[in-house]
Amino acid sequence: MGLELSRQGPGKVGNSTLLRLQHQLIDFLTKNSYLRNLVSKQRRRMLVGGYDLDMSYITDHVLAMSFPAERVRAMYRNPLWQVKNVLDMRHHGHYKVYNLCIEKRYDPSQFYGRAETYPFDDNHVPPLEMIKLFCESVDSWLSSDPKNIAVVHCMAGKGRTGLMVCAYLVYNGMSVEEALQLYAHKRTFNNEGVSIPSQRRYVGYWANILSFPRGIGKGPPQVNLPQKCGRELKRIRLYDMVNIDSVMFVVSESQEIPNQLYRPHVEVYKSFCRQITRGFQRNNSPRYYYSFLADDEVGKKSESEEPHVVVQMDTERPIIYQKTCLDYNFDKPVQVNGDVRVLFYEKMIGGRLFYACFNTAFIRNSLLQFSVEDLDKVGSKGRSICGPSFCLELLFGPANQKSQVSDGDDFE
Repeated sequence: MGLELSRQGPGKVGNSTLLRLQHQLIDFLTKNSYLRNLVSKQRRRMLVGGYDLDMSYITDHVLAMSFPAERVRAMYRNPLWQVKNVLDMRHHGHYKVYNLCIEKRYDPSQFYGRAETYPFDDNHVPPLEMIKLFCESVDSWLSSDPKNIAVVHCMAGKGRTGLMVCAYLVYNGMSVEEALQLYAHKRTFNNEGVSIPSQRRYVGYWANILSFPRGIGKGPPQVNLPQKCGRELKRIRLYDMVNIDSVMFVVSESQEIPNQLYRPHVEVYKSFCRQITRGFQRNNSPRYYYSFLADDEVGKKSESEEPHVVVQMDTERPIIYQKTCLDYNFDKPVQVNGDVRVLFYEKMIGGRLFYACFNTAFIRNSLLQFSVEDLDKVGSKGRSICGPSFCLELLFGPANQKSQVSDGDDFE
């Protein structure tokens, strides 16, 4: 996958003939759409001008598609020259292409310089700042001429593309559910558009930070990006595990790189969650502390200044032993900030079980809980170890650290 054909070099006898044969082979294979239909699975395709392409109009002005590829990759993706011909045929001089891939690029001159890149990892989420820049760029382009369209793609043209397209639809006034449903219907036959929970979660985050003006001639919404919000991760616990006594976890957070949009994830901690043992009490794990309840609006303080007591589940209570639970209590809480990813593996050298992505600015009441349906890329092995009452729980220190009661305080 992703092999590149060798280019002709000076002085190499027979290279021109070989290259011509390779191009003829690719041309033949791309005319036979079987392989590309197989790769596109349940995504909708378009028959235009004799071309069979993996692309769909989500609205009259937003087009989603898979990667416009060259050489060998064009055998199972959209051939770039066919995409270009179709766009020139239908929207000559009025289209702009948005590439969301970090793993593959092309020369913007292929689309007359009307191409921008907003890269982030496959099956993952972008920073909110990138979503803001993307939506503002699309809105500016579409507003500049009523004939303009935005062409958005990642590699397969589904998950990352769906996240960003839905973010723009929300930016344009749709509700989160309306945007997700429209994209799913227009892009797929099975009505499964943005299927990765964390990507759907970030569309919801995005909607929460938009403020729409009122009145006639209203403009685009105001984007209220949340302030940096560092939180201390104190415990990871998995409730109702089946046929397993430990799992490995890796906590990572996105890292800003000067003058780059892409933010790679950097590992900050890894260890193992192990089975909770009856009769074992971790004295260094506080079970009671004060916290302020968060307000519904991001960055807005609660009107009430009264602290509330938050009680962790007592590991000595019999209810915890009705199901097999794995957990890890951090001796020293791990500070995380911004976009965080927690991945789980069966063992040190083994397959990934599942993962979850979230932003620390949206943590409420120091606790995050995920069901199986809230986790990303849960394969057959991951599902096989999750019981019917499974829950992944991440416990954080209170947002107001000055209100925290010391570990030595006893309220019993």
